[in-house]
This record gives sequence, C-alpha cells and structure tokens, in this order.
Amino acid sequence: MQIGKPIVLIIILGVISMIFPQEAEVISDYAAIGHVKEQIQKFAPVEISYDQNLLSEKEQKALIAIVKAAKYMDQIFLQQVYEKNEQIKSALQKKNSSEYRYLLDYFTLSFGPFDRLDQDKPFINLAEQKPAGANFYPPDLSKEEYERWIENNPGDKSDFMSNFTIIRRQGDKLIAVPYSEVYKKELTAASNLLKEAADLVENPSLNTFLNSRAEAFLSNDYFQSDMDWMDLKDHPIEVVIGPYEVYEDELFGYKASFEAFVTLVDPVESEKLRQVNQYLEEMENNLPLPTEYKNTRRGSASPIVVVQEVFTAGDTKAGVQTTAFNLPNDERVREAKGSKKVMLKNVAQAKFEKCWIPIVNEVIDASNLPFIKFDAYFNHVLMHEMSHGMGPGIVIRDGQETSVGLELKETYPTIEEAKADLLGLLNTQFLIDKKFLPDSLEKQTYVTYLGGIFRSVRFGITSAHGGANIIEYNFLKERGGFIYDETTQKFRIDMNQLKIAVKELAAKLLLLQAELNYSGAVEFIEKYRHTPDEIRLALERLSDVPVDIRPVFSIEKQVSMD
Repeated sequence: MQIGKPIVLIIILGVISMIFPQEAEVISDYAAIGHVKEQIQKFAPVEISYDQNLLSEKEQKALIAIVKAAKYMDQIFLQQVYEKNEQIKSALQKKNSSEYRYLLDYFTLSFGPFDRLDQDKPFINLAEQKPAGANFYPPDLSKEEYERWIENNPGDKSDFMSNFTIIRRQGDKLIAVPYSEVYKKELTAASNLLKEAADLVENPSLNTFLNSRAEAFLSNDYFQSDMDWMDLKDHPIEVVIGPYEVYEDELFGYKASFEAFVTLVDPVESEKLRQVNQYLEEMENNLPLPTEYKNTRRGSASPIVVVQEVFTAGDTKAGVQTTAFNLPNDERVREAKGSKKVMLKNVAQAKFEKCWIPIVNEVIDASNLPFIKFDAYFNHVLMHEMSHGMGPGIVIRDGQETSVGLELKETYPTIEEAKADLLGLLNTQFLIDKKFLPDSLEKQTYVTYLGGIFRSVRFGITSAHGGANIIEYNFLKERGGFIYDETTQKFRIDMNQLKIAVKELAAKLLLLQAELNYSGAVEFIEKYRHTPDEIRLALERLSDVPVDIRPVFSIEKQVSMD
C-alpha cells in the first residue's frame, strides 16, 4: 500500500562500520527526512494516565515493579525484530543532529529501521530488506532448507517449531536455542522484578501468576503460568508479560515475540460484558461450519475483562496500538480453560476520537454517517476477540494432534484475523436476534465495521490486520455488500447483501482452518489481498488523518531503571 508519496531511502553514510560501508558525515536528504516526519505525525500523541486511588500503597509499588519488568520486554523485542537493531540504535543516539533525532524517534516507534506503515520498507539506507523471519532465524535461511532439515532430522521438529526458540547456524548444522538462554540477562532481571511484585500484592491468584511467570522466564516453559493467568480472580492489576504473538515471524508464523500489557481492571464494565459468556456454546453451534468441525469445548470458560491501560511494551507497542487481545495462544490452555478476552477501553476511546471520526467523515456516505457509534465499535472489538477462541483449534491430521496455526503456517495470522472480524459480526447479529443486544445496534455495527476497514488498511496490507481487512473489503464488495459511489467517492452498505456475504465469507475462512488447507489459504489471500483503486484514492484523501495513537504513559515519570 502506498500512503502519500513513495518513501525515499534516507542517505546516511558512516553510521557504524559494521552496518554501513564507510565513515562520513550525514548527508541530509530533506525530502526523505520530510517523509519520516510525515510518518511520525500519523501517530497522534495521547496521554495514558491512571487513577492511583484504585490501588493500595503496596499494589502501587507492585505496579511500578511490573512496569520495570515490562521495560525489559522492549529490550528483548528490539533484538527479535532485526539482528542489527542494537547497533543501529546506538549509532543513531551518538549523532547530534535534528535529522538523526527524527530517525531515532521513528526507529523507536517502529522497533527498527523498517517502516511498519509502509510494508516494512527500510527508512535508513540498509543493504537489505527486513528478513521474513525477523531475527528468529538466520537471515539467509529459506523455507526449503528449514523443512529439509526437519525431514532429515525428525528429532529436532518439536524444538524447531516451538514458539520459544530461535534457530541458528552452528557450522553446517541448524540448532534451536531456547529463549531462556538467548535473552537470559533480560529475563533474569524481569523475573526478579515479578517476584518482587508478587511479594507486594495481596490477591492470591495474582501472586501465583506473577511467581509462575517469573519461573517461566527462566525455565522456558510457559504452560503453567498461562494456566495461572487464566485463573486470575478479583484482581486489581491485569498483567500480560512474555512471548505471545507470532506476527513478527513472517517466514513460518512459529516464533513468539515478547510484549507486555500492564492494566487496571474496570470491574463495572467487566461484569456487564462477562454476561456474554453464557452464550458461547450457542454461538459456536451457530457457526456456518459442518458439525464435525465444531468444538463447543473450546473457549467454554472464557472470561472477559475490561481494563484501563497503564503501560505497554515490546511487540504490542510497535507501530499500531492494540485495542484488545485474546490470550493465551497455547491451544492446550485453550482446550482446558478457554481464552481470556481483555478490552483496553481507554485505548479504544482514544482511537475512536483521534482516528475513526476524521476517517468516516471523509469516506462514508452521508446516509450512513449517523450510524457510526463508539458503542458499536467497542462491541465489535469485544466480539472479535471472543471469536478468536471459536472455531477449529487443535485438530487431528494423519492420526497426529496438531493445530490450525502450525498447519496454515505464515497464512494463519491473516486468515485468523479475518475469521475473528467476520465471526464478530455474526456473533453480534446472533446476540441481537436473541434480544441480548438492542436492535438499534444492528445497522450501527455493519456501518461502523465498514468505517473501520479504512483505518485498518492504513496499517499496510502486509500486516495481519491490514491484510485481513482488505481481503474482507474485496470479498464483501464483490458480493454487493459494500457499495462505492464513483461520483461522490463515498462508501455505504447494502444491509441485506452484506449480511448474506458476511456469512458466506465466514464459512470459507472457517473451512480453510478446519480442513488445514494451507494451499487454499495461500490461493485465497493471493486472490483478495490487493488494494483496489477506490480504496487507494480514499487513502490518499486520508493522508492528514492520524493512522493511530501514540501512547504517552504517565507512569513512566515514576519509573527509573537501575
């Protein structure tokens, strides 16, 4: 996707000899620096504060310790993104010029020299593009070599496909190295801080989780701490910290990136939304999927928590910010306890005000504008996250237990995000039909969903979320659910056609997952993941609208790292 003018590579010579070929002064390319400034301005700064009165004195101290631990996730993720990141960061910090300050700012926001809003194109004159496998694999490793190694060394398969190892060369061999060894320094420090926080909290379940996650950092076994996280109850602080999402690994989608969410529970909103849980089994049975593929056990005990964000780190902080998440990703935990949906309401509200309203005013037809509502947006985010825990999960192939994520490989994140979007719409419609949600929410949901596509596609269609949204748009427009008026250059929905098309697309996505159809997923993505002219023109009109928010965390003023 192109947003505005094409990126011009920054000409920087002599940043550091092992990265760039020679020592020299900066040669400024003001057009390119201007582009970097424009990219930075696409993130609207928003102060993220919290009410300290919600916590006891001990809990406040525990919160500070957790934030300190979370900051180590920033350090680890920076290493995971690109092997030269630490060297580039050090070089940028040493240069005292406004150009370098802008570059360092965007480097910090992107966690590397690759533009997360422009298909990971480098904005520093590197000799290479971003490796598909980030820094999880040797940069010259091909899929064929990796798969050939496993075929010839079947005993290595488990370690090689683990979410918590990196692959490295050792002479003419390939080896898997546990995260606990690769990031031992940072994980040991974070582990100690989590134990310090555990000693301060009075909630037994939070104490258990913090201690078990501290141990997981050292053992590289995250199963028990994920189980303990699912068992959190009546806890004031909701914390996620560790390796979770696999989006950064675009080679296979196996390797998990480190991240952290430090939040405070909103008890009133959480209780209201938790009532949706009673319908989970009915919604699973309502999926447009053959009965033999349905799994009513999966997610049957899934809790929903609404929180106020206090601090984030690592993967989730890079580029576009997360509004909600559905964890853990370990299918063994999901089978046993379901998954937890955590909604970041203060982040959702900030995005809606800073990004959604300016976008929809520009691209949505006047007849549809009155139906754009925050409640519809927030509800769809909720249903999207709930829907991640629905549909096929652990399945049997050739007599062996496997998972959809492993079998769909690098296509899984995009297919899964699209599935969650579509099931979010279907499940909202289900709850409206059940009279659990008001009838007024129906058209609001579909129109607000259309408006949201433009915000997501601005992330870039190579990202899981952006790619999923452009696929959804192209399919639903093809079926007549979305209508584009060439005269006004505005978009609207055809309610009847859209409801039919949503069900059809949901069925296609679910079947790709249920049948573990990797080649079908590749073909489907190739057919629909492209930017049509009307979307490109609309995005050009949105060039001055913030793409997303950039949190400024007030708690950082209280945190100092030794």
